[in-house]
Amino acid sequence: MYSVFRPLLFKMDPERAHSRILGLVGMVGGLAPLRELLRRIYLPASSRPVEIAGLVFPNPVGLAAGYDKDCTAWRGLSCLGFGHLELGTVTPRPQAGNPRPRIFRYPGRQAIINRMGFPGRGAEFAKDRIPPRGSSPVRDRIVLGVNIGKNKDTSNERAVEDYLACLRSFLDRADYLAVNVSSPNTLGLRQLQGKAYLRDLLGTLVAERDQLAADLEQPPPLFVKLSPDLTDHELDGALEAILESSADGVIATNTTIQRGDLMVPDPNQEGGLSGRPLKELSTSLVRKIADRTAGDLPIIAVGGINSVEDAREKLDAGASLVQVYSGLIFQGPGLARELVNHL
Repeated sequence: MYSVFRPLLFKMDPERAHSRILGLVGMVGGLAPLRELLRRIYLPASSRPVEIAGLVFPNPVGLAAGYDKDCTAWRGLSCLGFGHLELGTVTPRPQAGNPRPRIFRYPGRQAIINRMGFPGRGAEFAKDRIPPRGSSPVRDRIVLGVNIGKNKDTSNERAVEDYLACLRSFLDRADYLAVNVSSPNTLGLRQLQGKAYLRDLLGTLVAERDQLAADLEQPPPLFVKLSPDLTDHELDGALEAILESSADGVIATNTTIQRGDLMVPDPNQEGGLSGRPLKELSTSLVRKIADRTAGDLPIIAVGGINSVEDAREKLDAGASLVQVYSGLIFQGPGLARELVNHL
């Protein structure tokens, strides 16, 4: 069915098409009969729960951050077979993001370049769209992560304030928090992956989480989303900071600014590249992280997953969970079910 509608969607501006689809999924998710129908259509035939960082994920397949930035469509998205959804990136204050156009599709390479720049309505808006854990069966049947970042006009020296604000907003709403220090589309953000920056940032966040979450049954784990463009030396420093701060895991990877031999039709287009050309780069980083941490640091792998074989490759490299985004756009809403059924 999706193969029929995809050519029509691909004739539209990518951001406009995405907004239309997200609005439709959000509307369906808000109506119980339609939500149940969607679940029956996309319910995987089998499931393999995965436990990491104290959380039990119903299956190993999730939706990556960036798809539902303002947390408006998670009810509908939760019916597509995913075991978890990562919402956001959410910033403390609303911001417009970078000028349009800022999303570019390359169907022949199953690739996307984006330079969104964390557009969104801010933490308070997003928080109001997510009920607290334990509030309803719809909320509790899926793991919801929230990806958090800093506002564009917040300096790196004050970035911790933005991350703390988001942590406080979602402490009782998110099952886990993903600390985004790796988007290439916010100027200077990737500097926060440096060992000194990252150690201080994560140490402060972990301490605040532990202090404020004392009364919570399950404090949300903190995962750190890393760039595929880190050198080996930079990766070693980032991993040392993550381990020293007692953060709970890694998400590998964000989009890449590399073009090189990735065979992108428009190599001069600015922004982060995702999709099939990112696959090997992402898998390589997953393998390096697993080797360097001897499997002691849980890894959520994302980047170029379009098939069961792609997902298995990530899991074999050392990941515990996988996430999709570009694959969902090119393969359609049945992708999660297909992956879960065959992993």
